[in-house]
Amino acid sequence: MKSARPKRGQQAGIALVIVMLVIVVLTILAAGFAVAMKVEIKLARNAQSESEMFLLAWSGVELARYVIGQQANIPGESGFHALNQKWAGGPGGTNDLLADISLENVQLGRGRFTVRIADAERKLNLNSTRSEVLEQALRKLGVDALDVPMIIHSIEDWRDPDQNTQLNGAESDYYLSLDPPYVAKDGPIDDISELLLVRGVTDELYWGWGDERAASKGFPRMVSSDRSGGLVDLFTTSPGVLRVNINTASAAVLRLLPGIDDHLAESIVEERAGSDLADGTEDDNPFHSLGELINVRGILPLDISTLQRFCGVQSRFFDVEVEVEVDQYTRLFQAQLDARSPRNITILRANWR
Repeated sequence: MKSARPKRGQQAGIALVIVMLVIVVLTILAAGFAVAMKVEIKLARNAQSESEMFLLAWSGVELARYVIGQQANIPGESGFHALNQKWAGGPGGTNDLLADISLENVQLGRGRFTVRIADAERKLNLNSTRSEVLEQALRKLGVDALDVPMIIHSIEDWRDPDQNTQLNGAESDYYLSLDPPYVAKDGPIDDISELLLVRGVTDELYWGWGDERAASKGFPRMVSSDRSGGLVDLFTTSPGVLRVNINTASAAVLRLLPGIDDHLAESIVEERAGSDLADGTEDDNPFHSLGELINVRGILPLDISTLQRFCGVQSRFFDVEVEVEVDQYTRLFQAQLDARSPRNITILRANWR
């Protein structure tokens, strides 16, 4: 008896199925290879973009150094820093050394960058600020009177070198009970954002009640008795900041200085802002020396004598932010500069934000 053999049609069908299976397997392998290659190409492009972005960011920092250095060489502007000058985003002079320099949308290769510069002397140094000034700042920011001592003592406990807790303050034993736990700094505050770790300092107090920055982070927008922003707008941690620049400080900062009330702080800002009452415009009238404060409405010679201990008209430390864009991908780079002289401007720190 003969064994049954598949007919020729059945053999062809089996062969066709095998071929189709082989094609499917090859298609899957090819697709996987294509995806892998696409990922590799994207990673390579990203790596290239990262390198380009870093070079663009560093170019922005170098441009900031150049602008700040050249500012001191402009005739008639070498002895002060003000918001109408080029480094601060102001118009500058039409015939000065920086007239043709732009800090916005600087095209370089495939990317571009924008540089923003702000002096650290526009704020008070948090590490050397006395408790009375902190109290005044907190009250102006609308903090409840019952919470003020707790926040002040907690800030002082955070920045002092010991583990001794003040009456209303907090040391490591308190912070270790939190989730996640951490310890008190017990040393000078290196970055103003450390305040967010201090007992009693809320996100709203740090950024400002009703501030768009707080709202963008999902924090509730609250109503404050003041429109001066938050602690981040009043204080800096730049170690060399000893005096406040009256040409760049806000009225909210100026009124925290001894002898300066709300009215006098507003008068100082109005005097330097010129007839349009707007800082950073062509009609600004910045102070070339503290003696020119005598032109401020309501100020007394004794007030000027007092302010000479706490104020100046020049800045030495500058915060730089470089916004970099490559292939519609944007990142922010930040640096801090120490302008000891026009030819000696050092970079204290630099990093991606």
